[in-house]
Formats: sequence, C-alpha cells, structure tokens
Amino acid sequence: MAATCSAGGLSTLAQLVSPGARGLFARAIVESGTYALNQAPLATAETAGAAFAAKAGCASNTAACLRSLPVSTILGNESVAGYQPDVDGSVLPQSIGPALASGQFSHVPVMIGTNHDEWRLFVGLDQLIGGPPVTAANYQTEIADTLGGLPASAAAAIAAEYPLSDYSSPSVALGAVGTDAIFACPALTAEKSLSAYVPTYAYEFNDENAPELSLPPFGFPYGAAHASEIQYLFTLSNTPYPGTLTAPQQDLAAAMQQDWTNLAKSGAPGYGWPRFSGASPAWRSLVPPRPQTETDFAAGHHCAFWAAAG
Repeated sequence: MAATCSAGGLSTLAQLVSPGARGLFARAIVESGTYALNQAPLATAETAGAAFAAKAGCASNTAACLRSLPVSTILGNESVAGYQPDVDGSVLPQSIGPALASGQFSHVPVMIGTNHDEWRLFVGLDQLIGGPPVTAANYQTEIADTLGGLPASAAAAIAAEYPLSDYSSPSVALGAVGTDAIFACPALTAEKSLSAYVPTYAYEFNDENAPELSLPPFGFPYGAAHASEIQYLFTLSNTPYPGTLTAPQQDLAAAMQQDWTNLAKSGAPGYGWPRFSGASPAWRSLVPPRPQTETDFAAGHHCAFWAAAG
C-alpha cells in the first residue's frame, strides 16, 4: 500500500510509474499529489544540486563538506519551492503524466483526489513570509508569479476567466486560479489516464469550514485548503494552530477513515463511491456529515479553459 499527501502524493505517483517498484504494493492513495506531472531531466537536478552546494559553501570536496554542515545551514540555503523527482532513465524512465497516459505504471487500484481550495494555503503562506496581500491592483501580477512568470497578456486572460467580481476577495480569487491550474485540472488529467487501465476512485475534499492548523488568519477564509483533509484521517497532536472538529466533521472523518481502510483492504473504498470513468466522470465529494457524489468538478474548476491554455 502506498499512500500519502502533497509531496508524498507526488512520490506515490512516482512509485506507480517507477519500474523498480513493480509488485511492491497492491494499492495506492494519492492526496493532492498531481501538481507536477512532468519532471525535469537528471541533468537539471544535478545543476540545481551543484548550485545549492556552492551557495552553502561546498563547491569543492562537496559530499564531505555537505555532510559536515549544520542543519541550520542546509535549511537556510534549500529551495523554498521544495524538490521533485527527476527523470534519470532508471528509477524514473519518463515523466509521470506520459507514463500514466500510456499505461506504463503499476496496475493497482488507485484512490486519488484534491481539496477544493488547495492554493489558499499558499496565498496565506506567502503573506506569512512577508509577501504583499493580494489586491485588485496586483491581482494580475500575482497570477503571473503564481504560474511561473507568465507574460502580462496571459495573466490578463486568466484574470478575465477569474474576474474579481466572482469572488469574495482578491486572495480567494488567486486561490481559485492556483487551485485549478496547479492541482485540480492536472488531477482530472491523471484520473482519466489511470481509469483507462485500473480501478480508479476520485474524490474532492469539500469541507469549506475545515480548521486551518498551520497558518494564522489573514483576512480571508481558507476553506478546504491544501493538507486540511489530513486531520480527518489522522490525529495531529502538534500543530501551530490546533483546531477541533465539530460533530458533523467527526462523522465525515469516520467515513473517510473507513473508506481509506477499505481501499487498503479490498481495493475499493466501499458503498457510495463511484468508480471513475473518463466517459462519465464522477467524484466522491467529501462534505460533512456524509460524503456525496459530484459530477461538476471539471466545470467548477474551469478545466476546459486550462486545457485550451495548454
């Protein structure tokens, strides 16, 4: 069984694709792990590693020097964006997205999903580390920065697709842009690919009142933000901003725990979960107190727009 969230979800996808992992697990659960379906080549990773070593003061005698560094130096020089698998030709012969599309992955049942408001966590995190609040004046600039430095014309087109008048605040609007472009619509792509070859069960975590355990308030609702589903599956006893689940949320947590367990035991999450099909896609909407079925995921996340945008 391979199961985990965020970077761990991406790692689970990498395990699905890696030939060396064939036969080592019989099920997979991918929580919010579809944010990087295309990986860089090994040479790019090696260049980044050399740059890190030089920045940390270990341009020569690199391995021994890095091993001698204090943890604070490592953390002070690491990439705030984190790290991803790379295509080395052996452990990962190709990028995750193409491998899933062509069926070149471990054929095991997969549960896979995202949270409705993934990117709101990162909007808050940016403010926590000193970034500016999102405003009407900087909305298009923030869109461009969020999506890797897009040209102004592309940011303007996205802003037109996500007009501020549709949202309660500019922060919430930017959260929708990041959620859809980086998490939700890539998840749809992965779900369609997986379902052509293996039993696939897709979900969306939709509790808009989920406690935010990692960040302080920043004047906009976090909703069902990135990683907010974890507290429904596991007891988290050491968090910066502890929260308590209401009785309906506890009912949802119990249902989710049972479904995750069922997937691990039998390869299917249990009664009420639709099996995902590219021809007739349906998701399990994880809302308190009882999950429901949703079929408007793609429209709600503007996936046709993002598909056309390339």
